[in-house]
Amino acid sequence: MKVEQKGHTVCIKDTQGDLMSFLMKVTHEYKSFEKYNIIIDIRLHKNLPLATINSFLPLSKIHVNSKKSFIIVTSDLDYNAVSDRLAVVRSLQEAHDVIEMEEIERDLGF
Repeated sequence: MKVEQKGHTVCIKDTQGDLMSFLMKVTHEYKSFEKYNIIIDIRLHKNLPLATINSFLPLSKIHVNSKKSFIIVTSDLDYNAVSDRLAVVRSLQEAHDVIEMEEIERDLGF
């Protein structure tokens, strides 16, 4: 797991290749990331089942309820099949753009 902090955003990248242990580690260390917008970078994994992506939903729900962004970055997925309660994008740049838009929406009171 590689963690990079840039301003009000933390990018957490899976470097080991075991997505479920990565999710458990992120969940276990969540308290250290809870004050930041979170980008989960799992582009390392190919052909992920939708159920695996949905396993991030409980963590995402907690984070979004605390008025922070939670974005998953993966390059190999049917984005139309993903729950609309999860923010899933193709690139890190797109993740940063989504966070920027969500920050503006929160500032405006939406």
